[in-house]
Amino acid sequence: MMLVARREIGTQVRTRAFKISLLITAVLVGALAFAPKLLDRPDSYTVGTVNSQQLPLAQAAPDATFEWRAFPDEEAAKEAVLAGDVDAALIDGVRVITDGEIETELGVLMQSTNREVKLGAAGVSIPPLQMQSVGADTRYEAARTGIAVVLVLVLFMLIIGQTMMVAMGVVEEKGSRIVEILLSSIRPWQLLGGKIIGLGVLGLINLGTILVVGLAASFASGFAADFPPGMAGIVAGVLVWFVLGYAFFATLAAALASLVSRQEEVGNVMSPLTMLIMAAYFVAFYATSDPTGTLATIVSFVPPFSSMVMPVRMAATEVPLWEVGASAALMIVAVLATLSFGAKVYERAVLRTGARVKLGEVLRAK
Repeated sequence: MMLVARREIGTQVRTRAFKISLLITAVLVGALAFAPKLLDRPDSYTVGTVNSQQLPLAQAAPDATFEWRAFPDEEAAKEAVLAGDVDAALIDGVRVITDGEIETELGVLMQSTNREVKLGAAGVSIPPLQMQSVGADTRYEAARTGIAVVLVLVLFMLIIGQTMMVAMGVVEEKGSRIVEILLSSIRPWQLLGGKIIGLGVLGLINLGTILVVGLAASFASGFAADFPPGMAGIVAGVLVWFVLGYAFFATLAAALASLVSRQEEVGNVMSPLTMLIMAAYFVAFYATSDPTGTLATIVSFVPPFSSMVMPVRMAATEVPLWEVGASAALMIVAVLATLSFGAKVYERAVLRTGARVKLGEVLRAK
């Protein structure tokens, strides 16, 4: 079985397509990690003044940048506003002129700071409100949701991609009748297990590349500062749940693919499994927005949906360890049952070439 696995790994890793796809994946993940820093730049405003003092806008909005320009009269300020050189102009400390409606944030800042300046000049001091949260800490809520969305997309793409590779590999060996030569030296379950393990390692290489490059780029871009505590557990959980989900779906893919002998028939025979993977994806995607909801909680214990839903819940919110353990135990039982079923179907169908073999016929055969 390990010889078959090494053969699968060596064959795929040496291909140009695998190397190029891995490089493209790494570049895209790195770019995505830097995207928030590049796209979410601080607001910048240019404000003019005519016979007015500058307002302390920078103190009220330290994340924004402000440039002040003084004009000799209102006509000069008006020309600058219409030309787009300034966003707004403060006239005589009492009026603000703009070209159209003023941008909401800038308007609120100018109103509030102007009021504070005048109150201060009148000797009135108003202490700021004290902010106190009596609910749960939501500092990392947005980051958790973002991580969960990325994880569900990554898990879905890797699982469906690797399971299709397993199915295509089984049909290719069966159609070319190489499987007959291989099974003269090894047992069917060894060939099946080696193929699943080998292609699974390739999936782990892809997933590992995504995680390593994503984390490294996040630390380099400063985005990692928003990461919630326990990221190591989230990463480890993703790896474990990918292995469990892949083992379940890949075994079924190999069993279904062994029923046909032509590549053109793979899509039809894989349709039920593809729909099952899609259903798990949609439920997991829903769980990103409501990870503590009844549906997400229940489905995270139901194999094979749990292979996508539970890691998403773990990323999106705090999940009790007993729930994670119970869900993993149920998934392991499901994987073992699927391995037994898949090996039986594969052994009975893989040598039957020609027309498509019916699943019921294979199960009744002895």
